[in-house]
Amino acid sequence: MFRKTLLSLSIATITLTAQAQTTVVDNANGYGFDANRQLVTFSTLIIEDGKVVARGGEQLAADYPQAESTLDAEGKTLLPGLIDAHGHFMALGYSLLEVDLRDLESAQRSADKVAEFASQNSNLEWIRGGGWNQVLWEEQEFPTARTLDATIAERPVVLSRVDKHAIWVNSKAMELAGIDKDTQAPEGGEILRDNDGNPTGVFIDNAQQLITDQIPERSQQEMAQAFDTAVEHLQEVGITGVHDAGASARELDLYRGRDEAGQLGVRLYPMIASSDPQFDALLDKGPQDDPEDWLDIRSVKIYADGALGSRGAALLKHYSDRPDSKGLMLQDRESLQTLVDKSSRNGFQANMHAIGDRANRIALNIYEENLKNDPDARKLRHRIEHAQVVNVNDIPRFSALGVIPSMQPTHATSDKNMAGDRLGQERLAGAYAWRFFLDNGSRIAAGSDFPVEPADPFYGLHAAVTREDRDNQPQGGWLPGQKLTATEALRAFTLDAAYAAYQEKSLGGLMPGQWADFILVDTDIIRTDPRNIWQTQVAETWIAGEQVYAADKAD
Repeated sequence: MFRKTLLSLSIATITLTAQAQTTVVDNANGYGFDANRQLVTFSTLIIEDGKVVARGGEQLAADYPQAESTLDAEGKTLLPGLIDAHGHFMALGYSLLEVDLRDLESAQRSADKVAEFASQNSNLEWIRGGGWNQVLWEEQEFPTARTLDATIAERPVVLSRVDKHAIWVNSKAMELAGIDKDTQAPEGGEILRDNDGNPTGVFIDNAQQLITDQIPERSQQEMAQAFDTAVEHLQEVGITGVHDAGASARELDLYRGRDEAGQLGVRLYPMIASSDPQFDALLDKGPQDDPEDWLDIRSVKIYADGALGSRGAALLKHYSDRPDSKGLMLQDRESLQTLVDKSSRNGFQANMHAIGDRANRIALNIYEENLKNDPDARKLRHRIEHAQVVNVNDIPRFSALGVIPSMQPTHATSDKNMAGDRLGQERLAGAYAWRFFLDNGSRIAAGSDFPVEPADPFYGLHAAVTREDRDNQPQGGWLPGQKLTATEALRAFTLDAAYAAYQEKSLGGLMPGQWADFILVDTDIIRTDPRNIWQTQVAETWIAGEQVYAADKAD
C-alpha cells in the first residue's frame, strides 16, 4: 500500500544534512560484502553520520554506550540496500497510474480493461497504458486496432507492449497521426499490416514515433505525481538505488530539482537518453559526481536494436519462427560508433541496449574500436544493457574489453516459453547466460527493467538462483546450467551493481565507510529454500542511516 504520509516522512528525514547521532542496529541476521567481494555475516551494525563505522558480533554494541538510538532487528535478515541496475524510473511511476494489461490472457480482455479505465477517467484526452504480451495469449498473435475500436473509438488509445518496443493503438490514434496505407515506417521500425497493406494497429520500435510524437507532453504535475509514486513503490520493495535507463532532459531537470531540495527518496544514476534533442548540450555540461551519491549523472543510454518478443532484436541469423527477418538495428554502425566516441570523449560511460547476438557483437566491436582510439576509456566501464542473446564466442570479450553485462534475471523466466521459438535450441546456448559471464570474469550488474518486469527485486533474485518462474516452472530450472548461487545473485543486485556506477567504494556492501543503506526482511535469502525467495517481504528500508519505509507504518 502506498502512503503519501510515509513518503513525506521519508523525504523529510533524508533532507537532514548534518546527522550527529550514532545508531546501533543489533540482533540482526546481517549480510554484507568485504573488500574482496566476499560475503560476510554480522549481528550488529554501527552507523554514524549516515555511514557504517563498524559491523560485527553482539558484543560490538557495548563499545558504543553513547549511541542516541538503537534498532532491535528482532532477528530479521539485514541486507545491503538493493540496487536495480536497469529500470525506467519515470515509466514505473506512469505505469502505476495508467491502465495495466500485464498478465491478461487475451486481446479482448485487454481491450475490455482499457474501456473500463477510460470510462473511469473521462478527463483524459489520450488513454495510455501497457503491459500486453501476445506471447501469453492463446492465439499468440499481435492484436489489432479493430479490437480496441469495438470498445473505445472516440478517444485515441496507445498501449505499450510489455517490453516497450511496440505499441498497440486504435483507429482514432492512427487518424490523429495521419497514418494510412501509404505511410512508410522509418528506418529501424516496422508497421504491421494486413494482407491488403493496411496498418493493423501495431507499430514496432522506431515506428512507434509516428504515433507517440502526437501525444501531448507530460505536465509538470503529471511528472511530479509519477515521481512520487515510483519512489513509494521502490522503497516498499527494498530498492534504495536505481540506474535509470534513459532519462530525458526534462526528467533530468526534475531529478536535479528534487536533489537540490533533498527530496529524491532513492538514489538515482540516470543514463542520459542519446535520443533526446538536447543530448549534445547535456554532454557538454560534463559528468555530475555527487559526493553523497544521491544523483550521479555520468552515463548515457544508446539504443542498438529492438526486443526479442516483437522480433526486433537484431540476430546474426534469421528468426526461427520468422525466416524472412533478422530483426532491426535501430541505428547503423557508424552512428552508434559516433555516439560512443562522443560520450567517451566527454567522460561519460556508454551503456548500449543490445538484445540480439548481432547487436551484441556490433556493440562489442564498437567498444573495441573506442578502446583502440582511447585506451583510457576502459576506466569509464562501458556497459551493454541486457546482453540477452550473445554468441558464446563473444561472451569472453566482455571481460577482455572491460564491458559490463547489465542483465535482468526475470527476463529469462518470462521469456523461457518464447525464446526457443524465436531462436531455436542452438542459439539458446548464449541466451540469458549468467553463469557463462561470471565464469569468464565478468561482473553482472543485475536489474529488472521495470516496468517491463515487476520492480520487486526478490523476483529477480529468485529467478537468478532457480531459473524457475513463480509457479516453480520448469521444475529444476530453464537452462539450469546458468543458475547463480544466492550469494552471487545478491552481489549482482548490490556491490556489483554499485561497481557498474562507480559507487562500489561507497555503496553495496555495508563495509565500514560506506553509506548505511540497508533493508530488513522476513526471509534469510542465503539459507532458505531458493523457491521461497520471491515471497520475501520488506519490513524496513533505510538510506544513509535514516528509515524511509516501514511496513507497520504503511498498513
